[in-house]
Amino acid sequence: MKRFSSIVITGASSGIGEALALDYAAPGVALALTGRDAQRLEAVAQACRAKGAAVVAGAIDVVDRDALATWLRAFDDAHPVDLILANAGISIDKDNSSLDDFSVIRKTLDVNVGGVLNTVEPLLSRMIARKGGQVAIVSSLASFIGLPYSASYNASKAAVRVWGESIRYVLKKDGIGVSVICPGFVVSRLTAHAPFPMPFLMSSSRASAIIRKGLAANRARIAFPIGTKAAVWLGSVLPGGLTARLLGAA
Repeated sequence: MKRFSSIVITGASSGIGEALALDYAAPGVALALTGRDAQRLEAVAQACRAKGAAVVAGAIDVVDRDALATWLRAFDDAHPVDLILANAGISIDKDNSSLDDFSVIRKTLDVNVGGVLNTVEPLLSRMIARKGGQVAIVSSLASFIGLPYSASYNASKAAVRVWGESIRYVLKKDGIGVSVICPGFVVSRLTAHAPFPMPFLMSSSRASAIIRKGLAANRARIAFPIGTKAAVWLGSVLPGGLTARLLGAA
């Protein structure tokens, strides 16, 4: 079972990212935390320091490729990173109204896909040189099927899921594990005020426990909860026309 001592977490100011930061925080652990809300991020950082962790916090936009790369490499110089948690994401087209404004779709892809690449790219060559580490990419169970809401979010999560699952094969020879995390509905700012049902809604602390166990075991895919996972699996294996009728799209 892997243990991690130098961890990067994007989207650490709330939800799953915040829960993971607090749960990983301990003496001997260094955390690099980013988030959109500077005030909330600093509160998370202070809570992690109170648990004995060394923390560097930066309110850096994951879309800002150059600034993020400079910040990540500086942290890696001081604390060679052994776990990257590319968690930052947005969901701003919950009712698919973005079809009237494609800038919303492009912004979602910039953050949810570009942000993952911007987080992994600056550190990957260093991990390869060290022959070790773990890359964790937060996707979603929504990545497995076309749902009648949040189209650009679902598409962005499908892209990073498949990318992560594919590079796992390539990086294995370098001693680097890759895990794709596919949560269902977890209490966070993303799920707040969602205009659709959220069955099996899970607390961020429970999600963190599942994720940390899966990362320690270098699991290829960490998908939960079982109820939502089963429903999505069924929808993905049924004929497309039947799935569309069940979802009201036929």
